[in-house]
Amino acid sequence: MTAQPARQPAAADWPGAGLAAVIAAGRGPDDRTIDGLVAASLTPLGRRGEREERARLGEAVLGAGALTDLLADRAVTDLLVNGDGSIWVDRGDGVTRVERQLPPGDVRPLAVRLAALAGRRLDDAQPWVDGLLPQGIRLHAILPPLADQGAHVSLRVPRASPGSIADLVDLGACCPELGEVLSGMMRASLSFLVCGGTGSGKTTLLGGLLAECHPGERIVLVEDVRELGPAHPHVVRLQGRAPNIEGAGGVALTDLVRQALRMRPDRLVVGEVRGPEVRDLLVALNTGHRGSAGTVHANTAADVPARLQALGSLAGLTPSAVDAQVLSGVEVVVAMRREGAQRRVVEIGVVSGGPGGVQVVEAIASPSSGRLRRGPGWARLESALGSG
Repeated sequence: MTAQPARQPAAADWPGAGLAAVIAAGRGPDDRTIDGLVAASLTPLGRRGEREERARLGEAVLGAGALTDLLADRAVTDLLVNGDGSIWVDRGDGVTRVERQLPPGDVRPLAVRLAALAGRRLDDAQPWVDGLLPQGIRLHAILPPLADQGAHVSLRVPRASPGSIADLVDLGACCPELGEVLSGMMRASLSFLVCGGTGSGKTTLLGGLLAECHPGERIVLVEDVRELGPAHPHVVRLQGRAPNIEGAGGVALTDLVRQALRMRPDRLVVGEVRGPEVRDLLVALNTGHRGSAGTVHANTAADVPARLQALGSLAGLTPSAVDAQVLSGVEVVVAMRREGAQRRVVEIGVVSGGPGGVQVVEAIASPSSGRLRRGPGWARLESALGSG
């Protein structure tokens, strides 16, 4: 007798079974599962109760659960959940604790669920994850014993999606005069780096600048975790991939840069670098594609050469090798700074070589007073802008 395939649970089977029983019967949680559970309880719930139960189950199984309203708060840029269940948010004026708290046992299931939504694996064999949630929220989660007390979840919430430099001006990221300089930089196809500290607005600025590229240009983005989303009609996105549990299947930025070069880019952009991948950023900036760009952690524009050398040493590059590639591949550095709730451009510098190695010379600065100051590198920047 031929064995019959296991019957999937139907809606009629669901009353009283609960979501756990449905999943145990072989069906994973999805929108259809939730709709069936709610439909099975329609009579006692009523129409209004149906909508409320649908939302509750959806958030508990497919969404952020108790964090949903905080993520919807337009002032929140970062949401952090510690292993003890405490919840912290940044609304622009530093991290503060919220009154509510998750049960400590709920944090790991939350982290695993969010990792699955980001298409990533999180378990004892792969105890940390970087990923992007469907809403564009960047996820990082890490499990014990790497993290003390329990699982920790960090969410970076994108708020501003500038579609032009004019939008950056409206957001307060730069004044109109500085915006004109940035527009000239993009028209002249100058290769540049955006620097700044964590949460200073580097990605937001880079997205607004890339939106200014000519519609006929083809932009290829190479990122470890997708963050950039410039408002441009011709963008190709390449994203790295971590290896599986057997150590196979990983795709590094080096591989993606090599593939990007074969895709006929007009501008090649490498996302934020924090380690040896600086080698790939420098390779991308030295491929002859004018107007290429990237971001790097550095507190000021003047700190960028030393920062690149430090990262280059992790990739086995000597300081002189890093300097040579910076001089030939980078023309301008744009520095961002976070001041309270405001993220803004504070300096544009030009890259220059000298007896002491690579320097970033101030061309124009934007102090808190709002009055621009032209520095010793202005003549060189003005000449580069005019040549475009």
